[in-house]
Amino acid sequence: MKKHLFFAAVLFLIGNAAFAQSGTVRNLPEVKIEDLKGQKVNTAEFSNEDGPMVISFWATWCKPCILELMTIDEMYVDLQEETGVKLIAISIDDARNKQKVAPFVNGKGWEYEVYIDENWDFKRAMGVNDVPHTFVVNKDGEVVWSHSSFSPGDEEELAEVLRQVAENGHPDE
Repeated sequence: MKKHLFFAAVLFLIGNAAFAQSGTVRNLPEVKIEDLKGQKVNTAEFSNEDGPMVISFWATWCKPCILELMTIDEMYVDLQEETGVKLIAISIDDARNKQKVAPFVNGKGWEYEVYIDENWDFKRAMGVNDVPHTFVVNKDGEVVWSHSSFSPGDEEELAEVLRQVAENGHPDE
């Protein structure tokens, strides 16, 4: 039994790594989540006619997540002007913590669209294991890039991917 679980875990990790690196394309799944006012939205309807979208999974208790979003915030206006990017931040705070999300976001002054995935339905549908986890979606609604974790400097890689997706619809390999 342990051997089967180990092989399943290895295959899952290989699949996620392959997706992140291979340029495999998929569309956003159809999942209902809430905006900060409690209104339900369908994730399959996320779009940006002006350029790529960044979908960033995060939580109020995740220090690397907050660092990533703060770092992106510092360059967001320039990236919007350059690539037309739209950032959508998906909080995975559960029912106990979801009331903290709106005051937290307002306190940071983030101009992003923020949604709450308290039951982790969207998180699971996107194959997210740990946060932060960031995806880039092109104008056609195709997920074309994925990255998990955050270290200072990762925002430069993201910026370059956004430039490539804005120009070509996909990142260069």
